[in-house]
Amino acid sequence: MSDSIKVILASGSPRRRQLLAGARIEFDVIESMMPEQHIAGEPAGDYALRMARDKAIAVSSRFREAIVIGADTIVVCETQILEKPADAADARRMLAMLSARTHTVVTAFALARDGKIIESSPVESNVTFRKLSDPEIEDYIATDEPFDKAGAYGIQGVGGGFISHVEGSRDNVMGLPTERVIAALARHGVKRN
Repeated sequence: MSDSIKVILASGSPRRRQLLAGARIEFDVIESMMPEQHIAGEPAGDYALRMARDKAIAVSSRFREAIVIGADTIVVCETQILEKPADAADARRMLAMLSARTHTVVTAFALARDGKIIESSPVESNVTFRKLSDPEIEDYIATDEPFDKAGAYGIQGVGGGFISHVEGSRDNVMGLPTERVIAALARHGVKRN
């Protein structure tokens, strides 16, 4: 394959951009604008995988020669899916639920080319929070960091101080299982800079 395969990240996430750039992949960003809608009873892994595929296909259908990366991150605690919080009360509820518990972060990624999925996979990491006090939760909410993140926290920011243990990929918790994505891109002819 050519050394000049165009890669597009179908995500507006600054964390995904940072991870992919850090892996020395040259790429453009084109947001998919796909609405994220959970179907009642849909398992978290299936939901994340469906969204990653839908995002990749939405952009790939317009840029057929490129390899498009779609991704979606879901936080699951005691079978409850925690998406981005709607407001401060929702963030407070999520953080209180995660306090002193282990939860699962599922990030699915999908590669599409010519409007079709060429590879996709869900990746799981288990994250354990230490016990959080009510004032810590309130102070964290005041940073505005929780509002654009599944589960109302970011491992790479202030929220990383809540974590006592991560089992699995830390990048996955940030929003992109970088090692797996790079390996998948390499299988389809994409080389690092």
